Amino acid sequence: METVTPPEQTTVQSLSKRLKHATREQHERVDHAIMALRPFDDLEGYARFLRVQYGFQQRGLPCYRDPRLADWISDLTLRCRYAAVVRDCQDLGVEVEQQAETKPTGALLSEAASHLLGWLYVNEGSNLGAAFLFKRAAELGLSASYGARHLAPSDDGRGLHWRHFTQQLDAIALSEADIAQAVAGAKEAFAYVEAQARSLVR
Repeated sequence: METVTPPEQTTVQSLSKRLKHATREQHERVDHAIMALRPFDDLEGYARFLRVQYGFQQRGLPCYRDPRLADWISDLTLRCRYAAVVRDCQDLGVEVEQQAETKPTGALLSEAASHLLGWLYVNEGSNLGAAFLFKRAAELGLSASYGARHLAPSDDGRGLHWRHFTQQLDAIALSEADIAQAVAGAKEAFAYVEAQARSLVR
């Protein structure tokens, strides 16, 4: 009797996993660039870090205002940390060039929705990884109500908050071309943060 070999099953990697794999090296470079600011040595160092965080949140603001992304991510607007980082800057007297909140400007406004997803992935991932930063900020006397609002966990906790995001992200039906756009967006976001951090290293 002839033995029939079943066809091999192909495992399709989720978008969140593909983005993580594609940006692993950039993520590590950003981590090194941020720590090179010596953000937790003193409040001066934290102010440098805060300027980078403000720039990133302001740059990524269009992601949280985009109706196309809102169709995919149900709690999109609630995830935005721009207002929190603005208040942190005000707490510590960190001067930044504020843009109009209602009509953000910048190249992201004209990008494809899939490209914005890459930026959104990096931003949401930074919130997940902020647990360590939040603890270090507390050593400087900062908290969820003063100076470190944008690093504080959400009410449902970091882990659940991130899982809810990736579940929605991975449920989006994207073509390979769209996925390539998302990867490009994520890489661009990491490159932006790295450049901002390195420009402030002393």
